[in-house]
Amino acid sequence: MDIVELFSPVVIAVLGSCVLFLFLRWQNLRGPPCIQGWVPWIGAGFEFGKAPLEFIEKARLKYGPIFTIFAMGKRMTFVTEEEGIDVFLKSKHVDFELAVQNPVYQTAWIPKNVFLALHEKLYVLMKGKMGTFSMHQFTGQLTEEFHEQLEALGTHGTMDLNNFVRHLFYPATVNTLFKKGLFFTNERKIKEFYQHFKTYDEGFEYGSQLPEWLLRNWSKSKRWFLALFEKNIEEIKADKSIEGHSGTLLQAVLDIVELETFQHSPNYVLLLLWASLANASPIAFWTLAFVLSHPDIHKTVLEGISSVFGTAGKYKIKVSEDDLKKLPLIKWCVLEAIRLRAPGVITRKVVKPVKILSHTVPSGDLLMVSPFWLHRNPKYFPEPDSFKPERWKEANLDKNAFLDCFMAFGGGKFQCPGRWFALLEIQICIILVLYTYDCSLLDPLPKQSCLHLVGVPQPEGKCRIEYKQRT
Repeated sequence: MDIVELFSPVVIAVLGSCVLFLFLRWQNLRGPPCIQGWVPWIGAGFEFGKAPLEFIEKARLKYGPIFTIFAMGKRMTFVTEEEGIDVFLKSKHVDFELAVQNPVYQTAWIPKNVFLALHEKLYVLMKGKMGTFSMHQFTGQLTEEFHEQLEALGTHGTMDLNNFVRHLFYPATVNTLFKKGLFFTNERKIKEFYQHFKTYDEGFEYGSQLPEWLLRNWSKSKRWFLALFEKNIEEIKADKSIEGHSGTLLQAVLDIVELETFQHSPNYVLLLLWASLANASPIAFWTLAFVLSHPDIHKTVLEGISSVFGTAGKYKIKVSEDDLKKLPLIKWCVLEAIRLRAPGVITRKVVKPVKILSHTVPSGDLLMVSPFWLHRNPKYFPEPDSFKPERWKEANLDKNAFLDCFMAFGGGKFQCPGRWFALLEIQICIILVLYTYDCSLLDPLPKQSCLHLVGVPQPEGKCRIEYKQRT
């Protein structure tokens, strides 16, 4: 064998590597700027994970509105302004189900084949059960549930506003959507539920991406909920406690799930629990915090409530859909709080390359549109960092149309099916709290936490409320 024959495989390998390297470089030149880091697989993961919103803000200033971050073996391409929204919402080359399937498995142990078989059926069900024409079915029970929880708070007190809202929302939502009486009444069990849900919710984003053995407390809370629901699943399915009962949302969900699998019913209960509590409760917190920290808005809201329901605190009022229509400012306040505290990202998976401006986003990327920054675009939202509920006068809310570039509930085929229920329960909660109590904040309005991209951001630090029953 001569020297040429000996080295020809090596030469071919080297040349092949060079060609591949140059091809990848050329492909990357066509794609958005990429922040890769230096550690294999982890990439920019450590720095990105410390404070994702701050990391993205710096990336926007340096690279522009479209850029890619490589972290934990994934390429995430962020679109932080309006460019690319049409691609995100309408292109057949981006896929919602493939983007969320793995996080669903990580956080609720629902296998890919089960999730893909059931997702669209369950979405259609929930869209119907929680559509605008179905909201009248929930108003009476939600009002009763919130009254019951307000009575438990007593005539006066001081507590953290976030805990105050959770005390109202968790039992009211669970008893309405899942099963009346499913939520604990034992004080020790209630505290245990709150602690486990707080741990599960705060770790949800990490749990959706990282190996479970790195998140011991989060894993423990997930298992606690799965065990709780497995124990109660038959009782939930058999519940007929509500007068004129036509089945709760959860019962309807389980009917469809069990056509495919009995094994994963508790897993879907857990997923629905997180979806129903994780965002609505913090938005109710932010709405109350914004209203109470703006005295002029607070005064106008109270005047509106008194004009509809009479002397505040005097009666155990019932709230109807007609009553809500007479109080548009409260809905504007909720939507403005959602605008200012929207999720950092909503996600699709690129299945075929798509072009956004001059960039080609390759297949395999997670395409991340950012409601958080879209809602801060002064072109669509003048004075974007200010709480200005009156801007929602311009929206055609009677026809359920939001302002342009408002993306908090996602969009396209799989827009959030629970958005109308969430808006309803938040409005009812705000009305009953302000009707029942004279409320004031004892701390300044807190900043939002920059630790998470998924879901509504939590407050950074405490925000105490003092409440006294109106007489």
